[in-house]
Amino acid sequence: MPAPQNSLCLSAPAKLNLFLHIMGRREDGYHLLQTLFQLLDYDDTVELEVRDDAQIVLSHPMQGIPSEENLVVRAAKALRAATGCTDGCRITLHKNLPIGAGLGGGSSDAATTLVGLNRLWGCRLSLVELAQIGVQLGADIPVFVHGQTAWGEGIGEQLSPMTLPSLWYLVVMPNVAISTRQIFSHPELTRNSPPLKMCPPGEVGILRGAEHKNDCQALVEQLYGDVREVVGWLRSYANPMMTGTGSAIFCAFKHRKYAETILKKVPPVWKAFIAKGVNRSRLHEQVSK
Repeated sequence: MPAPQNSLCLSAPAKLNLFLHIMGRREDGYHLLQTLFQLLDYDDTVELEVRDDAQIVLSHPMQGIPSEENLVVRAAKALRAATGCTDGCRITLHKNLPIGAGLGGGSSDAATTLVGLNRLWGCRLSLVELAQIGVQLGADIPVFVHGQTAWGEGIGEQLSPMTLPSLWYLVVMPNVAISTRQIFSHPELTRNSPPLKMCPPGEVGILRGAEHKNDCQALVEQLYGDVREVVGWLRSYANPMMTGTGSAIFCAFKHRKYAETILKKVPPVWKAFIAKGVNRSRLHEQVSK
């Protein structure tokens, strides 16, 4: 009989919001929205190791964020509280995804922690149950728990898996971290977009015949000149759009070669990368090995 597994090294993929329409605001402050989550083959890495002393330890805490406030630690504690597990763990984050960029890095790290510890601790919760734990910590966590590109409604937790064409994305970011809370609480944020009607599940017709935009982008450009500058620069090459409430601006291309041509021209003061859109993340393949 093989020895129980006590460690995992897992992917925590980035996402793009191919559009983000805000249709209203609930009494609890959360916003009602429609969005299309596109997962990318660009990620953070989360290492998980079981501890026998019931402690949850974050190796190399992030500057400016107390360990107990980090989403991965909160996710581990939430899973333990929900299951009665008494094991501990050591969590090591290898960050590629900038904070406040709108790429979902923190939420993805938390989702990977939930999925990974569910395996290591033997909790045996379903993905639906893990997503229910995750949404209490962040509205974007469920899409990463399920690990599929998806149409999102509600506060982003009502998900319908989508199969999208394979495209390449150039993502450019100024050195700015934007607070989701600041943008979603701003009085000038657009909150009255008309709802779109989704095509049958799995079809991509939703991307045609309607205006697709990010309702947060105009406000963020107004507040952050660096973001506005990136958008203006990219307009010379393609149709740039902001993802989430963050500073990352992306353009879509059918061929990697053209994205690479533009990447070489990105001013060095900005961060940039190219990633491929994927319909399923590597996370669940890694966990099932």
